[in-house]
Amino acid sequence: MAILGRPCTSRIDIFLAGRTLFKAMIGLAAITLPVTALAQTTAVPNPDCTLIVPPAPLTAAGLATPYQLVATDPAKGPCHELDANQSAFVQAAILDPATGKIAIYNPLVIDQGTVPAAPPVVPIYPANAVVGIWFGYNGDNLTLRPTVGALADNSCVNGVPGSVFGQYAYCNAPAFFAAAHVAINAGQLTIPPLGTARDNRPCPSSRDFMVIDQDPSDNVTATYLATAQGLIAQNTQQNRMLLPGAKVFANPSDERLLDVFIDPALGCAPMMAPDLADGGNLVPALALNELQAGAHELSPVALVPLLDPMVLVDGNVSLPKLNAYRIGVDQPQVRTTGEANPVSYCAHLWKIAPTKLLLDRLYLTAFRSPFPNVANSLFTFMAQRFVASYEILDCQALLNQPDPITLYTDPNGVVIDATIN
Repeated sequence: MAILGRPCTSRIDIFLAGRTLFKAMIGLAAITLPVTALAQTTAVPNPDCTLIVPPAPLTAAGLATPYQLVATDPAKGPCHELDANQSAFVQAAILDPATGKIAIYNPLVIDQGTVPAAPPVVPIYPANAVVGIWFGYNGDNLTLRPTVGALADNSCVNGVPGSVFGQYAYCNAPAFFAAAHVAINAGQLTIPPLGTARDNRPCPSSRDFMVIDQDPSDNVTATYLATAQGLIAQNTQQNRMLLPGAKVFANPSDERLLDVFIDPALGCAPMMAPDLADGGNLVPALALNELQAGAHELSPVALVPLLDPMVLVDGNVSLPKLNAYRIGVDQPQVRTTGEANPVSYCAHLWKIAPTKLLLDRLYLTAFRSPFPNVANSLFTFMAQRFVASYEILDCQALLNQPDPITLYTDPNGVVIDATIN
């Protein structure tokens, strides 16, 4: 086909301001913040924020208590949930061990010192239910701060001592996945197959090399509502009726990219479960994506790699941090660096993703871009995303293979086409 525009002279031109904006490409297309909320945005937003974890976060009362967002270091400036560069999100999955059924609940995040636009729904579930919580963040480094004993008592993890993951954290996730596997083995919980895509290939999962980037299995699919007054509420049917004009905003994530963009473009559907805050409306979730990927993704499987920026410590490889991350998304632990070989990860990325993008080009081009100011379709968005990931992981040097994708932009820097060699 004819190539329009100009080739990109630098991959960093597309990656723009780094990992934070790169991830934000997925979510910001769905966000139209109120004018009052935009007024809170600073010229250079503080990228490091803290979530104050409520007491007993795994209980119904704890889930219904809003998390409070504050600056990790106030000297760097404030943190505001309605600043798209600082928004944090929380998502819980709840498993009933008696039935094996899973439900989802998205706890609310608000600025410290504010109140929700509407009271959060108190979820109802069995007292012996197993609850896992995951966190997503639009900035660089999210820290969890306990109300007395909260982190220690509920296995909340956001890195290793002295080094946070970045945009990801979890509470009690290993226990949730352990309970899920017990239910699967007992025949109580059935993980639906991935299905067949429009290209007659298996539908992708969150561990497909077509889907992943340099830091896979991160962030969540939760969404919230923002009112014109700058207050925040759970995104439920009732709140949408009570708060006319409120806008939905979302956490940019690989999980959301799969569920909201890639799956519908390819005629696929994610695993879903009832939302306890929204009358049982079926919703996708990180925990569901990871269970489905673990059950059905065929080899080679894209697991969190050794050079994922979120598992490095001061730029150095760290097996303890890699394992701490992996166990929170139900992935196998590693004993040696060879078990998470970055060369193998890059090789599969190089071999699989461009071929799959080429195969599905028609379907992806026909689907909307997650971020139209960056790319004009889902195809060009995923092409530039591959280019950025290939560079961040230093795959060209590791493989001695040039990037197989060339991007083309219009005069405004929007990616409008890509060739795949």
